[in-house]
Amino acid sequence: MTKHTIGTRQEWLAARLELLKAEKELTRRSDEVARRRQELPRVRIDKTYRFETDDGICSLADLFRGRSQLLIYHFMFGPEYTAGCPACSAIADGFNGFAVHLANHDVMLWAVSRAPLAKLQAYKRRMGWTFPWASSFGGDFNADFNVWFTEEQQREGGIEYNYRREPAVVADRAPEGRETGLQQGSSETTSEGSVAQVAAMCGTDTRTYIRERPGMSAFALRDGVVYHTYSTYARGLDALWGLYQWLDRAPKGRNETGFWFRRRDEYNG
Repeated sequence: MTKHTIGTRQEWLAARLELLKAEKELTRRSDEVARRRQELPRVRIDKTYRFETDDGICSLADLFRGRSQLLIYHFMFGPEYTAGCPACSAIADGFNGFAVHLANHDVMLWAVSRAPLAKLQAYKRRMGWTFPWASSFGGDFNADFNVWFTEEQQREGGIEYNYRREPAVVADRAPEGRETGLQQGSSETTSEGSVAQVAAMCGTDTRTYIRERPGMSAFALRDGVVYHTYSTYARGLDALWGLYQWLDRAPKGRNETGFWFRRRDEYNG
């Protein structure tokens, strides 16, 4: 826990100016990382993917909707789930507001999940969301972009997530060091009990829950050809989660001792 002191206004200002130097350096470093992100080699996608959407069956190119850039949030909602992951839901609560701005800046934003479209539509109505959400049910898209894994991969240690291989699951639990959907925001929320709790909130068991993973991928469309430009996972999604950006500036910070947040219609009061 961060230690707090009581000081004068002059002492606060002196400390704040020192912190400002670090914040400015972080901003410059973030700008540099963004530039390097945009300079990554582009990988041509020749494989055919099909998605079920509110407007019917679409290809990956169709999801661009006339734009040249596409951002996809890999939302944890497997076919076995009865509700979407609450961590992904907390991130997606911010999508409605800025999706329209992105769309008017040559960027389409979609969520994609493996659950059948009818489940996604029902959950979308429950949460009051309007951003586009596609089902990749029955296809290879989630597996190819490392956000869904088979039971065999899980059992035999064949899961490669966030650019590293995970140990095999030998019991109905999330072994130490495994990156799950909860670790999008903070490792402090992740424990065996927390993962089991969130799995139950999704109407499934721990093993099934963690076979789905969160992430986001970026694509470019040029002359009718789709290119993969970037993907990030786990805490690489931190910057997309507005909730944590606010908490990082609150007096107590993230102040987490376990899994604490709920879907926004599940809070009492």
